Amino acid sequence: MTVIEEVHERHEAAFTERGGRRVVAEYGRPARSHGAVRRVVGVTEHVLGVLTVEGDDRVDFVDNAVSNRVPAADGRGTYALLLDPQGRVRTDMYVFCASERLLVFLPPSEAAAVAEDWAGKTFIQDVTIAEATDEFGVFGVYGPQATEKVASVLNKSGTPDEPLSFVRGTMGDAGVTVVRGDGLTGEEGYLVVCGADAAGEVFDTLENRGQAAAPFGARTWETLTLEAGTPLFASELDGRLPNDLGVRNALDFEKGCYVGQEVVSRVENRGRPNNRLVGLAPEAVPDAGAAVFREDAAVGEVTRAAESPTREEPLALALVDADAAAEETVTVRVEGVERPATVEPLPFVEGSDASARVPTYPES
Repeated sequence: MTVIEEVHERHEAAFTERGGRRVVAEYGRPARSHGAVRRVVGVTEHVLGVLTVEGDDRVDFVDNAVSNRVPAADGRGTYALLLDPQGRVRTDMYVFCASERLLVFLPPSEAAAVAEDWAGKTFIQDVTIAEATDEFGVFGVYGPQATEKVASVLNKSGTPDEPLSFVRGTMGDAGVTVVRGDGLTGEEGYLVVCGADAAGEVFDTLENRGQAAAPFGARTWETLTLEAGTPLFASELDGRLPNDLGVRNALDFEKGCYVGQEVVSRVENRGRPNNRLVGLAPEAVPDAGAAVFREDAAVGEVTRAAESPTREEPLALALVDADAAAEETVTVRVEGVERPATVEPLPFVEGSDASARVPTYPES
């Protein structure tokens, strides 16, 4: 669950469940919170799983397990995928080098299983893996004025400049680590990480001190990332092939992905993907899993859809076959009826930053 549930309750938050954890759905009027992020700045609590990886072989061990290079320099991070033996996404994660340990942030539903799996594959390596989900509070600050917001309350350091780099400082009396984000909402963004016991103070600081930030919940996060063309784990990534998803920022094309000492899959088939993740503008909001058709043939399915607060129209992400991705229009089944939808370039909305996960594909 959230580490500051009582704080959210005092804000009269409505709750929902994501990844087996109780999270804030919204504080009321989510479209208004969405607009605040697009115009100024907003703050949200991210409910994430956290692993710590320690020992002399920590970098090599995790580097051999995931799809991207793990940094060995303090203050640096990377976005990566953990793949199954068939090369499909088992989970995604951020890995940060924090002095003598690695911190791994991943979906909360996957943390315990990954910790157990990795602990069983250390063999003679000097590696210790532990789940530390409940030890941290993690907050996201997003919007065209996110840098000004964070700078107004961060002491003993300036804001980090490079995506997925971080600095250490304080907010009030609380020690924090501030990570420059990778544009997932299509706006400038930062993660603010603190100890769980300081989370209430840090949230209050981010919301109310210096430049105020509007609080928002999971529903606004989902519409912001949809508009930005950002594939998320639960809706787009889980169980699918990286090559089809176009998440090239998670891949180092020169390495394999290992389990223990055995190579089990390459991170991407360099050939033409069979499917592509595309944007759709349908006439009405379809359900996730709704069929997408070209003429009379089913060519894919919707992964996520919502009414866009910025564009004031329905928008969707869909995984369709590569030929259908080149079409200008398709149809989508909504409440049993096939409705027209235009195929749109991603992102749907351009803000103060671009999402590093926007699908990109090699030239045919």
